[in-house]
Amino acid sequence: MKLLVTFSRKEGKKPIIAQVVRDTGVLVNVERAIIDSSEGEALIDIPDESCRVVKDKLADLGASVRILEEEISLDENECVDCGACISICPQEVFSFDEEFRLRVDAKRCVLCGRCIEICPHRALSRRVEI
Repeated sequence: MKLLVTFSRKEGKKPIIAQVVRDTGVLVNVERAIIDSSEGEALIDIPDESCRVVKDKLADLGASVRILEEEISLDENECVDCGACISICPQEVFSFDEEFRLRVDAKRCVLCGRCIEICPHRALSRRVEI
């Protein structure tokens, strides 16, 4: 399960993800992290069965957590199967099927947003479920 963890500058200076791993015993895969002068954001992947304990621990440490159910949404009515997203995606989220229609493996997505920006028909969007 993917979680989007947001934290303030103060919490960003603390090893909160390391603390979560230490205190819960749950291994955390950090797929993407962005930290600037005012806040930080990390996309992490954890086992589904550990969601509640990890989410609670992150909240105890001052982080805000959102569960990401579906990362990228494809509007099949807008998509022209051009493949621009295939060429730009660093995680191989997109591929063509045997009939050269675009397929999306959203579980691989790390929310970099490159595909959304490059899509000439705006057929891709970010969908976040809380």
